[in-house]
Amino acid sequence: MNRLTAGVVAGALGTLVLDAATYADVALRGRPTSTVPAETVGKLAERFGVDLDAGGDEKAANRRSGLGALLGYAVGIGTGVVVALVRPRWSEVPTVPFGLGVAAAVMVAANAPAIATGSTDPREWGLSGWLADIVPHVLYGVTTAAAVDRLVQA
Repeated sequence: MNRLTAGVVAGALGTLVLDAATYADVALRGRPTSTVPAETVGKLAERFGVDLDAGGDEKAANRRSGLGALLGYAVGIGTGVVVALVRPRWSEVPTVPFGLGVAAAVMVAANAPAIATGSTDPREWGLSGWLADIVPHVLYGVTTAAAVDRLVQA
């Protein structure tokens, strides 16, 4: 399998694992799903002059929610492609430590727009908030790295 295809597949698999871990946390703790992706999309749309409000408040909220989820998929799959392309440069690094590096990078990529728009402030997250963000991203990073390593050998 070529690296680009492996990256898309690995990023999609990593994103699936991240989403599953996040929704398992939602189910176990009974907490609400995050509104941060939708808020971030709304603020970015405003900043770039894109009107998401056509059709009324409910449709606008649904539009922001859908675009927030799609932004997450784009980050997850796009990061998978980057991982597949850069992996040869760090081929001597074992999968798990490499995956932890991927986790740190994707956490920054996923959270930077939300922090930049003021949709979230990590200083206010508390321990449970940090764990709810770190654990799924670690699972994403290790899953994506392992998938890339396996798929490019296949």
